[in-house]
Amino acid sequence: MLEYNLPRYLPSAEELPDSDETPVDNELQELIPGLLKAILLILWAERMDWLFAIDMGIYYHPDKPPIVPDGFLSLGVERFYDEELRPSYVLWDENVVPTFVLEVVSQNYRKEYTTKLNEYEALGVLYYVIYSSRRRRKPHLEVHKLVNGKYELQEGNPVWLPEIGLGIGCERGNYCGVTREWMYWYDQQGQRYLTPAEQIKQETQRAQQETQRAQQEAQRAQQEAQRAQQEAQRAQQETQRAQQEAQRAQQETQRAQQETQRAQQETQRAEVAEQRVQQLTEQLRALGIDPDNLG
Repeated sequence: MLEYNLPRYLPSAEELPDSDETPVDNELQELIPGLLKAILLILWAERMDWLFAIDMGIYYHPDKPPIVPDGFLSLGVERFYDEELRPSYVLWDENVVPTFVLEVVSQNYRKEYTTKLNEYEALGVLYYVIYSSRRRRKPHLEVHKLVNGKYELQEGNPVWLPEIGLGIGCERGNYCGVTREWMYWYDQQGQRYLTPAEQIKQETQRAQQETQRAQQEAQRAQQEAQRAQQEAQRAQQETQRAQQEAQRAQQETQRAQQETQRAQQETQRAEVAEQRVQQLTEQLRALGIDPDNLG
């Protein structure tokens, strides 16, 4: 926090100008911080202790003009005051210095590497980030961290910001239909967080995959039902064949029993005929006739 003597009576945010009436130099100064905010709105949707503001004035003294970065992030503040939202960011009301400030260098150089750097350093902003896609020999992204009251340039892309729990970096992508280099948030492993459009696309693809899986499961269930029905039909046919075989076996048994009965009857008839022959033979012999010499 700046060390200065504040007046006894201080104006509120509603009483201070909410714009310096200076238009932005190009569309990127709105789109780049806008993308970072859009990602945070999804990533931190359940958190209510942060504010990411775009082109909002930061008041550090009521008699001095505000500092108006392209974007800044404050942690540990109320996300919303009321439905009117914040007209500006007043340090003596918030009591929290922004943790992260972003400046996007435009065609008209606005002292991002000199005066503004010194202002944010004096204000006590932990991370001052400068992005310029027009640089040729130096990195497009510079991340300055406040160490012992002085900014130190951090190496890498992305750069991990442990106090925020996010990394900041830049790479080519598509946002608002424009393919170019954009700034993104990253996790600690350097994996980029998706934009809202990418998340919608991913969710749509996931929903389509789930639908396809459900359709495949339905087809498999239908095939299983058909196979079960076919098995039931085969089982029914096997049962019918078994019944028919049993009937044939029963008929064969009955025929065998009938044949046995006929054989028994033939045997009995043969025995009766033999008995008659014996009786006749005995009668002939009793009459003195030799039956063996009758011929």
